[in-house]
Amino acid sequence: MYTFEYVRAGSIDDAANILELNPEARYLAGGQTLVPALKQRLAKPTMLIDLRTVSDIKGIHRSGTAIGLGAMTTHQEIAASADIASACPALCYLAGEIADAAIRSRGTIGGSLANNDPAADYPAAMLALGATIVTNKRKIVADDYFKGLFTTALQPGELITGIGFQQPDQAGYAKMAQRASRFALVGVFVARFGSTVRVAVTGAGETGVFRVPAMEAALSADFSVTALAGHKVPAAGLMSDLHGPADYRAALIPVMAERAVAAALA
Repeated sequence: MYTFEYVRAGSIDDAANILELNPEARYLAGGQTLVPALKQRLAKPTMLIDLRTVSDIKGIHRSGTAIGLGAMTTHQEIAASADIASACPALCYLAGEIADAAIRSRGTIGGSLANNDPAADYPAAMLALGATIVTNKRKIVADDYFKGLFTTALQPGELITGIGFQQPDQAGYAKMAQRASRFALVGVFVARFGSTVRVAVTGAGETGVFRVPAMEAALSADFSVTALAGHKVPAAGLMSDLHGPADYRAALIPVMAERAVAAALA
């Protein structure tokens, strides 16, 4: 660690104003990514702006089929939410599979989406659900939000305040987790809205989360596990690392997609 200032923001505007006056500052959400980066000196902000005291970016809200999540809502709160369990149980399952209980109790959905780790779970869910990421300045649809490894459409100083999506007719998530971190080696989220199906993959792409149009077309015509029989994803453009080579990830994607569909149907 090293010396830096620490302040607690009282509101969204307060947080934005503090950052404007201190361009080298960083927002602090759950701290599950930023704090380890500070310890390793991979990040050296001059100030941390704690968002935990900003009450209007917390909580889960449901109005009919519309679901809203405050950016500071923790993984555990999502996993345990009766509203989410009713509207999209796959998202409860996803949140409950993140890391361990200690991390789930502090880590936030907004922090995860702002970081956009290529092996994180939420990007697949948000992309498959066609979610909208709401900031203090604008609304960004998920298809335009994820730009690459640890890269998003967020501009300097822009703060995620919430996430919104419509309740799917059916949804499912399945992942092969890395043993130690519980990050996704390959994770697939499938969501059906009427005759339209969206399929998103995390943990595998060299440029981060991505959709699979061929699987989406097959499942839109027939939302069943058998509709994915014979579907393959090329290894080109997939990650190879100490956790697994690209061809292994390519083989896992159809398997996880079939499990996600089975979970949605169940």
